[in-house]
Amino acid sequence: MDSLTASWVGYVSVAAFILAYALVILEEKLHLRKSKPVILIGCLIWALVAGYEATIGGGHAEEHVKHMIGEIAELFFFVLVAMTYINTLQERMVFDSLKSWLLRKGYGFRQLFWITGIITFFLSAVADNLTSALLMATVVAAVSSNRAFVVPAFINVIIAANAGGAWSPFGDITTLMVWTAGRVSTLEFMYIFIPSVVNWFIPAIIMFFFLPKGRPEGSTETIRMKPGARRVIILGFLTIATAVSFHQFLHLPPFLGMMTGLGFLMFMGYYLKKKDSNNSEISDNFNIFKKIERAEFDTLLFFFGIITAVGALQYIGYLALLSANLYGGFGPTNANIAVGVISAVIDNIPVMYAVLQMNPAMGLDEWLLITLTAGTGGSLLSIGSAAGVAVMGVRRDLYTFMSHLKWTPVIALGYIGGIVAWWFIVKGMSH
Repeated sequence: MDSLTASWVGYVSVAAFILAYALVILEEKLHLRKSKPVILIGCLIWALVAGYEATIGGGHAEEHVKHMIGEIAELFFFVLVAMTYINTLQERMVFDSLKSWLLRKGYGFRQLFWITGIITFFLSAVADNLTSALLMATVVAAVSSNRAFVVPAFINVIIAANAGGAWSPFGDITTLMVWTAGRVSTLEFMYIFIPSVVNWFIPAIIMFFFLPKGRPEGSTETIRMKPGARRVIILGFLTIATAVSFHQFLHLPPFLGMMTGLGFLMFMGYYLKKKDSNNSEISDNFNIFKKIERAEFDTLLFFFGIITAVGALQYIGYLALLSANLYGGFGPTNANIAVGVISAVIDNIPVMYAVLQMNPAMGLDEWLLITLTAGTGGSLLSIGSAAGVAVMGVRRDLYTFMSHLKWTPVIALGYIGGIVAWWFIVKGMSH
C-alpha cells in the first residue's frame, strides 16, 4: 500500500476526510447533521481508491469493503435494537415516571447532585451514556433554574454517564467496538470499574463544595408508567443477557442476541397494542415500528460514514504509519492517554475504530486503558462526547461550552485519577 500513501489519491483522501470532519465539528453552527459529510466523503474516497487501482492494476479494495460492511452491520443492528428498547421505555413513560418520583421526594440541591450522578453512573452501563445523561439532565433542569446548581449538576451527569459507560460492554459505542472485536471479554470490563468510579468521584467531590445549600420547590405531579412497562424493562435485561450468551457460549456475534430480543419485543408489542386498544385512557395504540422509526438514524448513519472513511484511510496505509509513530514512538500507555485527550476534540467513535484498525501490539491491560480513556476523555469538553452535546441542548441559556470549560481542570484531575487507579489495579495485576 506504500504506493497509495504517497500517491495523489492518498493526499486527496486525507484532505477530504479532514474537510468532512471539520463539517462534523461545526454541526451546531451549520445545522448540518454529522452523518451527511462523512457518508459522502467515505464513499467517494473508496471510489477514488478503486479507480486508481484499476488504472495501475492490482489491489483488493472490494474484499476490504466486504469485510468492513460486516463490522458496520454488527454495530448498526446492535445499536438499533438498543435504541428501539430505549424508545419503547420512553413511550411506556418509564423515564417520566422516574423523573416525577425524584421530583416529588423534595430532595435538597446537594442530595439531588449525588442522586442524579449515581443513577446516571449505573444507568449508563446498560442504557448507553447519551440516554442516561439526557434523562438526568432533564431531571436537574426540571428541579431548578439556579445556575450555581444546574451547571455543576449537568457536568456531574456528563462525567458520570461517560465514566459509567466505560466499564460495561454496552455503555458506549467504543466499549461495544472493543467487546465485539474480542479485545476485552465481558467480565474483564469489570477491572476498570474502580478507575471509572474514581474518574467520576474526584470532580464530583470538588464540585460538591461549590453547590448552593437549601432545596428547590418540590413537584406534586405523579406520572405513572403505562401497562406493560415493567415487562419491557425485564425483557430489556434479558435481551442484554441473550447478547452476552450468544457471544460467550455460542461464539456468535452479539447483535444476533440483540435481534432475538427485538423479535421478542415485537411480539410483546402485539400484546401491548391489544392492551392499549382495550384501555380507553390511552389514545395512541402501541406500534413497535414507530419505535424503530424513532431510532437516532443520524448517529447510526454516522457510524457507517465514519467507519467507511477511516477504513479507507487504513486501506491506503495511513493508519499503519500513524500507529508506528504514535504507539511505536510514545509506547502504548502514553499513546492511550493521549488518545483519550484527543477524544475530547474528535469524537471517540472514529478514534477507537482507528486504534482497533491499527491493532497495536498491546496486552489486556492496555486495551482496558484505551477503553477507559476514550470513554472518559470526552468529558473534558462539553462537545467531547455524545452525552455532553445532548445535555447542551437541555438548557442552552445556562449550560454552555464556556461554563463547562471553567471546570475542565477539575475534570482533568478525575481523568488523571482514573488512570492512576488503572495503574495500581490493572497494571499491577498484569505484572
